[in-house]
Amino acid sequence: MLPYIMISGISISTYAVLAILGGLLSGFVFCLCIRKRDLDDNDAVVFLLLVTFGVLLGSHLLYGITNWQFIRYIFEARNFKEWGSSIIRVFGGAVFYGGLFGGLATGLAVIHIKRLDKQIYLDVLALVIPLFHAIARIGCFLGGCCYGIESEFGFIAHGNRISPEVNNVSRFPVQLLESALNIVIFLVLWILLGRLKKESFLYGKLIWIYLAIYPVIRFTDEYLRGDSIRGFIFGLSTSQFISVIVEGIAIGYLIVSFFKFRKSIKSQI
Repeated sequence: MLPYIMISGISISTYAVLAILGGLLSGFVFCLCIRKRDLDDNDAVVFLLLVTFGVLLGSHLLYGITNWQFIRYIFEARNFKEWGSSIIRVFGGAVFYGGLFGGLATGLAVIHIKRLDKQIYLDVLALVIPLFHAIARIGCFLGGCCYGIESEFGFIAHGNRISPEVNNVSRFPVQLLESALNIVIFLVLWILLGRLKKESFLYGKLIWIYLAIYPVIRFTDEYLRGDSIRGFIFGLSTSQFISVIVEGIAIGYLIVSFFKFRKSIKSQI
């Protein structure tokens, strides 16, 4: 693991570097796909910048919610230094689902306000979400966060100051597993996006396909996670609980949409 890299004597978070690289690559792919569909890529850049803000806000907000028991320290702070430390303690981390919901909510708002093509934008957005996530998860692995359970098959870290509990213990590389599975999702959606036609059932629904696939992966690999900071609800981790809800909504939407699609096809015959 490599939580920091040194550049000109300056210590830089490896996770931050990979998150930025993932964002740039995902942004490039997004704009390329938008341009291929004869839409203005300047609108795409504005869309991505605002969605990024939504992702950051949502991810930190949900992290704070999962650490609600520490919120009282913010109000008990006696000076600005304590207040700042409490804010970082409560909202300093990030939760993927919070970023996903924050980004989607912001994206939908921008699409509505700027009157963008909702179906195309959501289809392409579905493609780049797992691409970004795959690269960011490599950052998690190198940084030592979101670490796996103790396992004979795994990696042993030494001198990790961010997550000292991972040191000298062989842990399953759950971050790399999720990264690989996100790449698989990306490739599946890439193939589907390339074959989509306006009259097809999946046109404008790739985001729902993503929301039907990823929660299954997340629910399962949570059992391979060794960190307990994520919070738990009814015996499930916060992410597992959210995964169940998202999966149910996505599958329900796709089923209803499919029957509506079949009905519209029959009415045209």
